[in-house]
Amino acid sequence: MKFATKVTELFNINFPIIQAGMVWVSGWKLASAVSNEGGLGLIGSGSMKPDLLREHIQKCKAATSKPFGVNIPLLRGDADELVRVTIEEGVKIVFSSAGHPGKFIKQLKENDIKVAHVIPSVKHALKAEEVGCDAVVGEGVEAGGHNGVNETTTISLIPQLVDALKIPVIAAGGIADGRGILAALALGAEGVQIGTRFAATVESSAHQNYKQKVVEAKDDGTFLAFKKIGLVRMLKNDFAFRAIQAERDGWDEIKLKELLGSKRERLGIFEGDEIDGELEAGQSSGLVKEILSVKDLFQKLLNEVLEAKQRNARIIF
Repeated sequence: MKFATKVTELFNINFPIIQAGMVWVSGWKLASAVSNEGGLGLIGSGSMKPDLLREHIQKCKAATSKPFGVNIPLLRGDADELVRVTIEEGVKIVFSSAGHPGKFIKQLKENDIKVAHVIPSVKHALKAEEVGCDAVVGEGVEAGGHNGVNETTTISLIPQLVDALKIPVIAAGGIADGRGILAALALGAEGVQIGTRFAATVESSAHQNYKQKVVEAKDDGTFLAFKKIGLVRMLKNDFAFRAIQAERDGWDEIKLKELLGSKRERLGIFEGDEIDGELEAGQSSGLVKEILSVKDLFQKLLNEVLEAKQRNARIIF
């Protein structure tokens, strides 16, 4: 199967499939495995100090000759250091999130780096295009982790982004199989970014307990919490129910931030605490039935795209 989209051209990849740069999940093993299969692997620097990011970049370069990138949350206090390390190590693709892309765009573009920015709305997308981003990732509220306050769904957001922008749009949120990939392309996206499905792979650095919880999740296995302080989609567990109850009881932002703490994501995703950890995952968890290697997952995704394409070709209008 051959794909040719603006995203495959932009990043010099075979398939318009991008693995999200997730905290505690997306290390060099996952990123290099995805890139080796013809997609675009991203190292998630959100859970890394600059020196650790440098180590992951160097190991990724040793494990693949294909393009890969780094995701950098711009609101981090050391974002400038993460950018510096990324430039020094010669990475040519950066996906930025959680902040204004204009902060580092000049520095990145001066070093011939392609920049895509994750956005939840047309308003934010237009700002990203205006400052010089090469693409945007339109992320719907179905996605795991932090989401936009307007709670816009992927199927509503993507066509509006395509209509409003000149730069390529990458769809994210709720995509975990070939049907979702084909649907996103039909909406006008030039590629997809997939998170939760890649989190539950052999090469993911997430704890086995977390991966198994993703596999066990049903269609109603996640919900949104912490709406006062950031809107996070997570798997339902004891901590998640405590968070929801705290909001119902009218806890203020200070108390909610204390409940969330600074290590809750690590506790759940990386250390595997199923009770007190924050298990960030998307609504597509209900589509994840097994933990596969990246190689097997790619073959599965591509077969599903082909099956969906053939099935839709039989529809008579």
